[in-house]
Amino acid sequence: MTDTEASTQALLAGLRQDIIERRIRSGLARLEAWAAPWGGALPDSSEAAQLAWRAAQWVDVGFRDGSFVQSILQNISRETRARLALADYAAVRTAEGYVAMASEQIDAAIGHFEAVGVLEPDLEDRELAAIAGFWKARCHRQKGEYERAMLLTERARDLAAGCGYPRMAAVMRVLESWLYFQKGKHKESLRILGEVEAALSGTDDAVVLGNIQSTYGRVFRQQGRQDLAIEHFTRAIDHYRSMDPRHPHLARTLANIAYVKRLVALDLRQRIDGEIAKRRGVARDRGLAAYHEQFERLSAEAFAHLQEAADSYAVHPNRHGLGTVHMNRGLLHLDGGSLDVAEAEAERAFLLGQGRGDAILMARARILECMVENAKLEEGIGDPRRHGQAALEHIREAMELAHTTQNRRVLARAHTWHGLTLSNEYFADLDGAREAMNTAAAYLDQGFHDTAWADLRTLKGRVVKSHSVDETLLAWSQGAVGNRTFRDIEEQFAEIVIPKVWEAEGRKIARVAARLSISPKKVRRILSRAGLLKARTE
Repeated sequence: MTDTEASTQALLAGLRQDIIERRIRSGLARLEAWAAPWGGALPDSSEAAQLAWRAAQWVDVGFRDGSFVQSILQNISRETRARLALADYAAVRTAEGYVAMASEQIDAAIGHFEAVGVLEPDLEDRELAAIAGFWKARCHRQKGEYERAMLLTERARDLAAGCGYPRMAAVMRVLESWLYFQKGKHKESLRILGEVEAALSGTDDAVVLGNIQSTYGRVFRQQGRQDLAIEHFTRAIDHYRSMDPRHPHLARTLANIAYVKRLVALDLRQRIDGEIAKRRGVARDRGLAAYHEQFERLSAEAFAHLQEAADSYAVHPNRHGLGTVHMNRGLLHLDGGSLDVAEAEAERAFLLGQGRGDAILMARARILECMVENAKLEEGIGDPRRHGQAALEHIREAMELAHTTQNRRVLARAHTWHGLTLSNEYFADLDGAREAMNTAAAYLDQGFHDTAWADLRTLKGRVVKSHSVDETLLAWSQGAVGNRTFRDIEEQFAEIVIPKVWEAEGRKIARVAARLSISPKKVRRILSRAGLLKARTE
């Protein structure tokens, strides 16, 4: 063995032990000490293949970027690649998969990881198989294919645990938690995050610790607990900054905290509108001024967070992340009445999504464009027919895109805005709006307490206001049920009856459950849907 080969073997062994134990700063320093004097050339050998995939692991936790992995792969010639041993070939495909994933070529990345999966039964290195499977799961998550992502994550987690690497398995469980969050299973998501925190206590893995806090923030945001969401997003930001002031995950979390501050600002604006309607006098005007000052501060902070995120994406390009920045800017401009600016931001987000086949981002962008067109219609700007038709076209495309994914929130928002569009003053199609409302409601439950839920409540208000209970019951008695199933009818009937019984029974859930012989859980669910209960944690 040559001195160079011995040095590479020692490097690989050290990097492997550091990643297993999550000694991140040690591993980063070890790799930097090797890479700094490296001239870019390596022996065309097995060591280069193994170093490529091991370097990909370290790039994933914060070392340089995917181009570093590519520079190692360039040392493996086509001729040598054809003669590689099975383990080395699998290592090369894993590294190539990571490079593709990092550059948002998701389908290409999945192809590489699938090739490793085919070889897996004959691979001795179970760690490599676990990492390839985990990265493949992340690719399916990005495509909105959450069931597939969950199966792959659980399998990768078990492989890592079977290797005797509990901390590596814990890292994979952060994705597992995120996927439970997407299913609306907040209690399970939070339980897993707590276990992962315990498993990684004492490590310096800033990126994963940041991911944990970021996932906490997303769960609390969806539950309507915005103060807690901001607290955890702030912790995540601190973790990412300690690794790299321009870390891509930092940019993502800045976009998330900006969105939450927008939600808080919207809540303040509703309070302001309510106070204006009932307050009079100079002393009370001072109270309103304080509300206005806080609203302006939150909006300015949200824009500042988004600008910092955009600056970070200029250094570490990511189409999905930059698209989210444009989406959140668009929403802020929509809130402020700058409709043309909001529309332009939505179109930028759509084009970024289109460039990488990102159905979730494209659907969200079309929903925002639909919202803008509805706002123009409501404000009497321009031709009502043009705005009405544009809104309908945008939301139909959004629904088509959303249904290629398993993202419940995007699906719910697409169908909700379909209903809001059909029920606007131009179309006034209340029957169609009611069907859209029922479809949207199937994707949400009481775990959702954000704008998706608020928009659905607005739609329900329009539909219920336009159609009396007597008319609904009469239509059912005559067999006029539309496309609703018996379960849909049962749910709608419960939404009519349970709130009335709840009022009659002194707003006591236990008494309603006993009176109607149903579970208290169902009573809470129906009352939450009607907006009669405050946001509850699971």
